[in-house]
Amino acid sequence: MLSSFTIHLMGDSTMAEKDLPKAGAERGWGMMFQNYLDEGATVVNYAQNGRSTKSFIDLGLWSKVQDAVEPGDYVFIQFGHNDAKESDTTRYAAPWGAYQDNLRLFVDGVRAKGGTPVLLTPLARRWFKAEGLDRGCHGDYPAAMKAVAAEKGVTLLDVTTASLDWLESLGDEASRQYFMISTGKDDNTHTVASGARKVTEMVCGLVREQIPEIAVHLIAPYDFVVSASGHGDFTTVQEAVDALPNYSHNEISTVYIRNGVYKECVSIPHTKFRVHFIGEDAERTIITNGNYAKRFWPGRDFNVGTSGSATIYIHASYITFENISFENSAGEGKEIGQAVAVFTDGDFLFFRNCRFLGNQDTLYTYGRYGKFGGIKRNYFLDCYIEGTTDFIFGTSIAYFENCTIHSKKNSYVTAASTIQGQKYGYVFKDCRLTADPGITKCYLGRPWGAYAKTVFIDCELGAHILPEGWHDWEKEGKPDTKKNSYYAEYGSTGPGAAGPRVKWAHKLKARQLKDYSFEKVMYQSNDGIVWNPYDNK
Repeated sequence: MLSSFTIHLMGDSTMAEKDLPKAGAERGWGMMFQNYLDEGATVVNYAQNGRSTKSFIDLGLWSKVQDAVEPGDYVFIQFGHNDAKESDTTRYAAPWGAYQDNLRLFVDGVRAKGGTPVLLTPLARRWFKAEGLDRGCHGDYPAAMKAVAAEKGVTLLDVTTASLDWLESLGDEASRQYFMISTGKDDNTHTVASGARKVTEMVCGLVREQIPEIAVHLIAPYDFVVSASGHGDFTTVQEAVDALPNYSHNEISTVYIRNGVYKECVSIPHTKFRVHFIGEDAERTIITNGNYAKRFWPGRDFNVGTSGSATIYIHASYITFENISFENSAGEGKEIGQAVAVFTDGDFLFFRNCRFLGNQDTLYTYGRYGKFGGIKRNYFLDCYIEGTTDFIFGTSIAYFENCTIHSKKNSYVTAASTIQGQKYGYVFKDCRLTADPGITKCYLGRPWGAYAKTVFIDCELGAHILPEGWHDWEKEGKPDTKKNSYYAEYGSTGPGAAGPRVKWAHKLKARQLKDYSFEKVMYQSNDGIVWNPYDNK
């Protein structure tokens, strides 16, 4: 098994990268290929619109590919559409003449560099006539390529036959949705994203049958891929959310979000549960928006407010987020006010290796207010959360494990609003509290609601944490917060662990730790639910 290699793609517009937004809905299947491969295989796409074997050579593209090939690499070669344009002398290559000669040149050149050439017959045109699909849409070119493959002992992936069979099985009307003709253009050659995905799946199926060295690097496809640059099913996260099935009680949908900055407000309704959102890289997969509480709703005379300012709203349950940054980019100041990055209102939400970026009120664990709202549980593992004031706040039960909690201003870290009678609020386990340079006066928390519950266990507290630790925030309409709230620590280390803490705070004993295990906090409703966040069912 090869540990790491590159697959170089040579071809025409049916395979090529597209210049967005100029290309509109058009996608080449080569744009999707990387989504089906693990980290051991890298795809580099040299295909271009309008290229034939002749023009690919004459324009210097073949030289670029040949220079880039290293021992162990593969080169996928797919031409035919433009070689057939007999009236165009810059592109025409006769099937039993120049076309075959050019293919031989490619094969020999790749082998000379220690690479492995693979020939792919051209993607079928969607040409339906009165009598049915035109299976001869490429004339002699597929046969001419097959002859070269046999002569040279080269693996051949018969995409022409596979795509003809696919189109024929669908029929005229059902196949339209996969091609540009569905957008109103008279184009039965080029695919939209869904069509490019289907073609990629065909290619992967042929690879699985014929090239075992690559087949071991094929991965189970994600249900949807989001890519701002067009290398997926959708260019926005919200489009993927909207396409998810409603009320999926048994099946988990997977959404892969490729690196990029997604400037949008995302809303996941309660009907879209059991979803796993996976970012390509936490620092480079960023969902961001710049709404803020003091902003007026467009065309209205009232403010957005805290709850209306979020970048992403999560109303569904059983949702996992991994390797994603959530940001509110509004900034900080009196004219901005609160600016939420993430608003959680679902039960059993799991955030793993995610980043929460903002200022005041970054992470809003909203839950549901009132005794009939039900318990809402959130789990944050290996996450980074930053902000200025009350940047982790709300009603939900939340368990933070091995997270970095970063203060950007002298203020308050948490502002829990735990519902009266609810046993747990926020639990921080093995977390690190850090701060920007010059930040020296931060409280661990204050009670947004009178019955706030926040506990820190075995956490490392930076020097920015004040000795008193907690603030009571008592004011009119919210008396007795010292009596009704519950703030506690166990095993705190670091300069911020030094006291003395306020007298009404608690110091847990070792025997009490069992009450703050992950299982106890998450399953304390005694409703028979046992939640495994790693499959999130």
